[in-house]
Amino acid sequence: MSGEIILEGRNLTKHFTAARGPRGRFGRRPPVRAVEEVSLALRAGTVTALVGESGCGKSTVARLLAQVYPATSGEVLLRGERVKAHRGAAFRDYRRQVQLIFQDPFASLNPFHRVRYHLARPLRIHGHVRSDAHEQEQVAELLERVSLTPVDQFMDKMPHELSGGQRQRVAIARALAVRPIALIADEPVSMLDVSIRLGVLRLLEKLADESGLALLYITHDIAGARYFAEDITVMYAGRLIESGDGETLTQSPAHPYTKLLLESAPDPDRVTAPAATRHGEPPSLIEPPSGCRFHPRCPVALPVCSERVPGRTEVSEGHWTHCWQAESSRRVQR
Repeated sequence: MSGEIILEGRNLTKHFTAARGPRGRFGRRPPVRAVEEVSLALRAGTVTALVGESGCGKSTVARLLAQVYPATSGEVLLRGERVKAHRGAAFRDYRRQVQLIFQDPFASLNPFHRVRYHLARPLRIHGHVRSDAHEQEQVAELLERVSLTPVDQFMDKMPHELSGGQRQRVAIARALAVRPIALIADEPVSMLDVSIRLGVLRLLEKLADESGLALLYITHDIAGARYFAEDITVMYAGRLIESGDGETLTQSPAHPYTKLLLESAPDPDRVTAPAATRHGEPPSLIEPPSGCRFHPRCPVALPVCSERVPGRTEVSEGHWTHCWQAESSRRVQR
């Protein structure tokens, strides 16, 4: 059913042990607070974008939803049922329903095996083929779905014989082989040439629309997300700070960080370039700032921003933010 919540993360938190740095009491290193209380829902047939700069925790959220990482706290729900599947048969069954596409298509493919092997293996593992002839037919159909045609020219190629875009299409076809209901694409076009990015994004959009997949598109490019995703959620330093439908969020951003992201993105309709203003560096996630984590860089920070974490403010229907400035503006409007 279109619009049904397929995959959901509720209050997901993930802390890692720092690999280096000073030790605290009892000789322990402090935790890296990579993700804090992230809640995100993916709907059938809908593309949702998770946007933020490098190091903000986007990929960690992807791995939490894919059950690659166990959460420090919080829960993952698949079609309303809480799941905890990190190994064994439970993990295999979960991965049949939730697939993850990685950023580097070359690293995600075994360089010693042909395209045929990469697509046939998940079909066999999950019992989707009845014979060698059926396997051949299924592999050909997968290649056609990702527009790698004529299929005979691609089946027996090695990964190094393909272009970056073709490798990523093979990775997408491999994810589709198990017939998932949710697809998580972690920066799927950031390592591809600009000229072929649009083709891969249109392919993902088509798959979500035609197959009813719930698709999470993770990117640092808010301009690309604006034209590709129905819903956009913005993340900063491990926390979600704003979310809404793509058009509303990009036309009327409520959080100062979202506004800065949009100002820094290329825009052919912009008449004059934005003023080059430095707003500092992202904070350490070992010792994150108190209150709003963006306040040391925020051009409109209030005194309360450094003292307390902002609650959720409903800007409009379906559009919310975590920002004291937005909360103050809303009070004035009342």
